[in-house]
Amino acid sequence: MKRQYVPIRNLKPGMRIDQAIVDRMDRVLVARGAILDEYVIQGIQKLKIPGIYIGDGQDETAPAKPEPPLTPLVRHNIEKARVDDPVKVQLSESVKKRVSEGVQYLYNNVDSPEFTDTSTQITSDLMKALDDNSALAVDISTLKTSDEYTFKHSVDVATMSMIIAKKQGMPRQDIYNIGIAGLLHDMGKSKIPTQILNKPGRLDDNEFAIMKKHSEFGYTILKDKPEFQGAISLAVLQHHEKMNGRGYPFGVTSNKIHPYAKILSVCDVYDALVTERPYKKPFTQRNAVELIMSMTEELDINAMRTFLDTVILYPVDSTVQLSNGEEACVVENKAGSVLRPTVVGLESGTIYDLTNDVSCASIIIQ
Repeated sequence: MKRQYVPIRNLKPGMRIDQAIVDRMDRVLVARGAILDEYVIQGIQKLKIPGIYIGDGQDETAPAKPEPPLTPLVRHNIEKARVDDPVKVQLSESVKKRVSEGVQYLYNNVDSPEFTDTSTQITSDLMKALDDNSALAVDISTLKTSDEYTFKHSVDVATMSMIIAKKQGMPRQDIYNIGIAGLLHDMGKSKIPTQILNKPGRLDDNEFAIMKKHSEFGYTILKDKPEFQGAISLAVLQHHEKMNGRGYPFGVTSNKIHPYAKILSVCDVYDALVTERPYKKPFTQRNAVELIMSMTEELDINAMRTFLDTVILYPVDSTVQLSNGEEACVVENKAGSVLRPTVVGLESGTIYDLTNDVSCASIIIQ
């Protein structure tokens, strides 16, 4: 879809929006791809946004090719090489609904006496999901609790952070606390003006300075609530700090960043990269993982390694496209090699061990 910037005064019914529009609590009001009508245009005008991106509506995606029939050799090699993925965390539809409604309540009622109870109930639901099947992995292609960005992002970050904390052997209370911190880490965005949240281009220095205040705003919301004092509120405050001291709000270095915040930072960066925002299109999951791997000076190396050992980018039995032109079935994921599973070619039946076989060094998943 080709896109062009259109001033608000020039919007017309029938145009297709090519960015998301969010409110002061970072909730999606108009989804990317929606067709504008007079009512929606009037609503956008009330937000005092100078302009938005409009697309031409043409889908540039090529039609999917029919799956080739599997030969006996291909079937045999898939069965021979197949190893189940580690148990992945799963949320039932009832839990997803309850969690989504709970997070929305939190973002709308920061001063409510029910704030603490709602936070702990949501985290207990997530904790139970981890306990029910002894989950030690996350299928990052299926993370989605709500269509609204902040609610989805909050639960995604909380879920991934809890899995990482569990895999690192943290005590149960720490796993629970980091779940609460993950749910509430972006609470301060409710204080950011909509003009900044919805700006389709790069923020200027003054706007970015305001946006960076959200971690402090979140800390202010939580610090006076007894249940969130200490590690939880500190993790919310520090989730944008970087190991090399180039983060915010205070630019502290690794030894002054709380362990919860180090984990939250990795999960927050990943989930933000793969999520569409008004000012950017989403990264592919692969590109997001590669970028995470390059951030060794900014992210805690232990948290990063555990993240890479925890997330499953290409689930077993999924189909991928190899750089040699062949489609393949994923048959095994290996710890520490999230980008290079073992696959079986769907035409040749070749088993490609992308992690250990040097003859496969030049082959990547596209």
